[in-house]
Amino acid sequence: MIPTSIYETTIRGFLGPIAALLDDDSVTEILINGPGVVFVERQGCLARADVSLGSRQQILAILRVIAQYAGRPFDEAHPILEAHLPDGSRVEALLPPIAPDGPSLAIRRFSKEKLTLARLLELGALTPDAVETLRVFVECKRNIVVAGGTGSGKTSLLNALSSLIPEHERVVVIEDARELQLQRDHVVQLETRPPDARGRHAVTIRDLFKASLRLRPDRLVLGEIRSGEALDLVQAMTSGHGGCLATVHATYPIDTLNRLETLALMGGVELPLSALRAQLASAVDVIVQTARLRDGRRMVTHITEVIGVDAERGYRIKDIFASLGRPSSAGSASVMELVPTGVVPECLPLIVSHGFELPAGIFTHAQRLRGAA
Repeated sequence: MIPTSIYETTIRGFLGPIAALLDDDSVTEILINGPGVVFVERQGCLARADVSLGSRQQILAILRVIAQYAGRPFDEAHPILEAHLPDGSRVEALLPPIAPDGPSLAIRRFSKEKLTLARLLELGALTPDAVETLRVFVECKRNIVVAGGTGSGKTSLLNALSSLIPEHERVVVIEDARELQLQRDHVVQLETRPPDARGRHAVTIRDLFKASLRLRPDRLVLGEIRSGEALDLVQAMTSGHGGCLATVHATYPIDTLNRLETLALMGGVELPLSALRAQLASAVDVIVQTARLRDGRRMVTHITEVIGVDAERGYRIKDIFASLGRPSSAGSASVMELVPTGVVPECLPLIVSHGFELPAGIFTHAQRLRGAA
């Protein structure tokens, strides 16, 4: 394996043509679609950059250095690479023939600024009542799944939510590739290991999940649910490990449950669908839905409580907060705003028993709706 100091110097030299982009804090993603084609994302919007990495051979040289440092095979037999740059930026790369115009790579850069809940409030991604509600849910050890599309801010929100976990609790984090930067001290980070060139010695999410349960976790945080580990998470959530946090790719809250169901079925365990749905509905308490809007802004669009499952109608959910459009001051396109729906969470008795209170805005809106009815 290449020493870190040599790796940093070497990779910086290879990436010289895009060094300015790597140093630009406003750039969140650099997309290289083969030689001479580079796009960058700023504030959620893509634009072509007037730079080039030169030849295909130069890009291959860069990727071989990255793969060697990460200790991961990268050749025709292993044409997909997941790794990190010295500054922590995530790299996803693909070789021809699966990327015919490639090599292709995406560099996801992570902000040096830690996005706190206060900062998310300033950016309009959340509202004070929504933050207070999430604080109560975390304190009461509700199991929360943060869902959304690619680049919708799931990881940033999960990092921010981690600041709400009481300091005396031990948190175990499980990830495919280290991305989470939890805003707390007592954290145990676990990361998967891919197989070597001979297909040996892999350590999967499921392996880490099983090991984590013997590390005395107060909270389990799963960076992203991608496959059969969904079933392991459901089992943990329903067996005394409350307050779990995880992310998953999904577009709407109901899609989140359906996707988790599909992923759990990939776990290879023979389980009746009705039993799986009952466990899933019991395991997941709250879904926080994120989205990237047309103007590039990222915001929370739903905070949804999972009520249960019905044999005929499927999963039962209720939106506690939902985003609504309102006219802008300029009278142009509408502005999305996260507002209470008037629904009081069914877990209110549990919240009260723990000595917490929900923001008054939830009840005020509920009273207005009852008065209007």
